[in-house]
Amino acid sequence: MNSFEVLIIGGGAAGMSCALILGSAQQKPFASDKKIGIIMHQKTSALASGLFNNVLGLKAGTTGKEILENGKQQLAETYPHVTQIEKEKVVKIEGEAGNFTVYTNKNQYKTAIVVVAVGPSNLFHIEGLQQYVAPHQKLPAAKERIQLRNTNHLVTDGIYVAGVLAGWRSQFAIACGSGASVATDILTLWNDGNPAMVHDSIGVS
Repeated sequence: MNSFEVLIIGGGAAGMSCALILGSAQQKPFASDKKIGIIMHQKTSALASGLFNNVLGLKAGTTGKEILENGKQQLAETYPHVTQIEKEKVVKIEGEAGNFTVYTNKNQYKTAIVVVAVGPSNLFHIEGLQQYVAPHQKLPAAKERIQLRNTNHLVTDGIYVAGVLAGWRSQFAIACGSGASVATDILTLWNDGNPAMVHDSIGVS
């Protein structure tokens, strides 16, 4: 059975942003030995039908499909130590912080931390998380969307939620920021509670 320090569920904006930040910390002593995985479930991602003209840094006319494909490629090429798990859907989570078992329709995985970053559909059903489901507070009630109850992205000890499922509005930039925020919280946890971020910079001579 594959084991991870962090297993991210969902390959959309929030999930991939979280994976990129965590992956980028590989040179940090507190993160160098951490095994990171992401279940790249994109089949129902709202990004698939998106068209983006108002996102900083993205060329107007960029499509969600391009982001989904390019994001996977960026993660694979830049941080190949992050394990991408394709064509699996999570059906159950059990255990406790430091010792979770995540069940998919094909496999089982052990992980210390779980990040849930799937969409807010009212068809959401992951056994072990149903008790945290609540009506979404920032989307129209008519859409019947849900969120997981959380405090600053933390659902319960060892389980984080990111993106629209965390209660944020369905805006691409917000979802990306939510995933990045969760990643820095995890890095801070690994760094014995000392605030941790990962910044690259252009050298100045």
